[in-house]
Amino acid sequence: MFFAVSKILAFFTVPSNLLIVIGLLGVILLLTRFTRLASWLIVTSLVLIAVAGLSPLGNALILPLEQRFPPWDPSRGPPDGIVVLGGAISPDISAARGAVSLNDNAERIMATAELARRYPNARIIYSGGTNALIFSEGIEAEYAVRELQALGVDHDRLTAEEQSRNTIENAVYSRLIANPKPGERWLLVTSAAHMPRAIAAFRAAHFTVEAYPVDWRTSGPVDVSRPFPLLSEGLAQTDTAVHEWIGLLAYWVAGKTKALFPGP
Repeated sequence: MFFAVSKILAFFTVPSNLLIVIGLLGVILLLTRFTRLASWLIVTSLVLIAVAGLSPLGNALILPLEQRFPPWDPSRGPPDGIVVLGGAISPDISAARGAVSLNDNAERIMATAELARRYPNARIIYSGGTNALIFSEGIEAEYAVRELQALGVDHDRLTAEEQSRNTIENAVYSRLIANPKPGERWLLVTSAAHMPRAIAAFRAAHFTVEAYPVDWRTSGPVDVSRPFPLLSEGLAQTDTAVHEWIGLLAYWVAGKTKALFPGP
């Protein structure tokens, strides 16, 4: 139930979707006697789309998420295992084209391949089933294992976790597979902006992991003052940031996690 409700509400919590809905509602109301309200909705929609897409708003929202966990420090020694969260592969396109299709989060795959070469004894779990509510998109972990093998990672080290549909389930099912022993050290590889929510979920699942953030979308605090040259880029950044903040709040309110904004 939590998964279904979260997927339905997710559409309306994405700023670009919500702002377009407001504008379309205004267009519809132009055909009624509520023309003043219609005009207000259309203007509001256009102004907010411009702010979300061209101003540094997206950077300002995503920066605290990306800065929350620093880059991993390798000085403590090699990890025993690595958990990689899904989201780097488009399984529907991969299935249709017969080739692994990486998306904007591809650095999760690249970083994992590099870690595998650096730490040849570490186990690797790729956690990613399907998060589709209606249409089947295929199992992402299957394609991820195939791509990691193509990048030189030994198949015997790889485990595909194929049941999870969201971050909470990533943590629960990964822990069952890993069955971490006392004293073992496990890395968690995911996008820097997603790391706070991921760490909250893994802590709630009683799986102690060390953050290995990748896929930064900002260069640092300086980006808070930099507008976007393309509307699409700014909207995408704002959408990603708001999605993560709402995800943190939703998990915490629903009692799925213990901390609203976990830190190191």
